Amino acid sequence: MRILANIAALIVAAEHAGFLVLEIFLWQEDAGMNVFGLTAEEAAQTATLAANQGLYNGFLAAGLVWATLRGNREFTRFFLLCVIAAGVFGAMTASPTILYVQAAPAVVALLLSFIGKPARR
Repeated sequence: MRILANIAALIVAAEHAGFLVLEIFLWQEDAGMNVFGLTAEEAAQTATLAANQGLYNGFLAAGLVWATLRGNREFTRFFLLCVIAAGVFGAMTASPTILYVQAAPAVVALLLSFIGKPARR
């Protein structure tokens, strides 16, 4: 089960790496504007904020990859909880879709990290 939990955490990391690319590099391109439903004017006005947001998503991705590859469940869970918190906040403040796109996969990965956990003595 640990392998499945690790794969799920790395999928969440890949998702956030994708957000980084969209928000930093593609925000003012057709791909970015289509994903986020922006006009060229809106994208231009918010590009700096999007790049900042993208950087934070990159930190989440890097943390998840680092923790997962080191086999550190506690840190992996910490970063998954950060993703869930960001997803819930984003759903409340920006778009409800963020709950399903960002938070839900992290919840699944987090739950998988607890299945099959050996008992502590």
